[in-house]
Amino acid sequence: MKGHFYRKYCTCPKNRKCTCGAKWYFVIDIGIDPKTGKRKQKRKGGFATRKEAEIAAAKLIQELAEGTYVEESIITFRKFAEQWLELYEVSGVKVSTIQIRRKEIKWLLNYLSELRLHDITPERYQTALLDLKKLGYAEQTIKGIHTTARMIFQKAIELGKIKKDPTEFAVIPKDKPTVEDIESKKEIPKYLERDELIRFLETARTHGSQLEYTIFLTLAYTGLRGGELLALKWSDVDFDEQTINITKTLYNPHYRDADYQLLTPKTKSSVRTLDIDETVISELKKLRAFQNEVRMKHRDRYHDENFVFANLSNEKALGYPLIVRTIERKMKRFLHLAGLDESLTPHSLRHTHTSLLAEAGATLEEIMERLGHRNDDTTRNVYLHITKKRKKAVAQLFA
Repeated sequence: MKGHFYRKYCTCPKNRKCTCGAKWYFVIDIGIDPKTGKRKQKRKGGFATRKEAEIAAAKLIQELAEGTYVEESIITFRKFAEQWLELYEVSGVKVSTIQIRRKEIKWLLNYLSELRLHDITPERYQTALLDLKKLGYAEQTIKGIHTTARMIFQKAIELGKIKKDPTEFAVIPKDKPTVEDIESKKEIPKYLERDELIRFLETARTHGSQLEYTIFLTLAYTGLRGGELLALKWSDVDFDEQTINITKTLYNPHYRDADYQLLTPKTKSSVRTLDIDETVISELKKLRAFQNEVRMKHRDRYHDENFVFANLSNEKALGYPLIVRTIERKMKRFLHLAGLDESLTPHSLRHTHTSLLAEAGATLEEIMERLGHRNDDTTRNVYLHITKKRKKAVAQLFA
């Protein structure tokens, strides 16, 4: 197998040294096209010297002989990314994860959209990551974009579209921490102290409905995530054993009542069974009784899917699980009435739960298990903050 070498568009006289800067290219037979029965040829150019063209041709010939040759596709990044996303969607990943990947692809399209896959070089890809950093995107955001890009190019290699992955050795630009960043690295998230929680819950009980009070009581006494709470069904509550089973989470990205989806929990460790207090059990029983009255009264339009924290006041959405934004709005109102920090959120009650467990003497491992964490820096920081205060109190008591 031999290659034929030419100098493309050379205007210099034959047998004279080329002075016009024309590039060399080669042509090699690479086999027979099974569709047409005609021979297939590989052309490649852009070489400054014949020697460079000969080296490239020799490498191609060797790949053909070893059966490792890949005829790179002319498909664009945009087109292949669309195909990849279709495959990704049917692979069993969560809808929420697909939305994240779709968003990250949009960022990549700003740089790679109409480029052919095999024209995307490591240098070009690295430049894109650096530009994202210059535009102010956080290191974690760029990591996510890079992860998606790697998955796309790895699939392209797997399908024989390209030979090399331009993302393989890319460097993620790091955030340069300031003194303030370092000093606040172990910043403790906001949460309610014991007396503040009592005041908040009393305000919710006095000024809110049975549903609203039970929501905030349950969040504070269990440390559930908002999505886990709203996905609860009555079949998840065992009144005899006084437990709640956490097996799903609510997903409603557009905040429309009927558009909700029930997804698997955040991690494997998020699937758990929680022991709950008699106080919570009592309020849940009251809520169920009131909910049954509403359901019977509006049985013709009630969305009867057995949700614990269902909408009981909006006639157009009766029975549908509540939306996180609704809980956030209600909490802000009760915080205001109680004279507490209005920047706190339902997730702050999760941190409150952590702090009170630590104060009561629970170990970090016990708290992590209850919260459904395998590892979480925020929870650890709250725990260390509380136990540090307790250790100081013990030392002062001894003195």
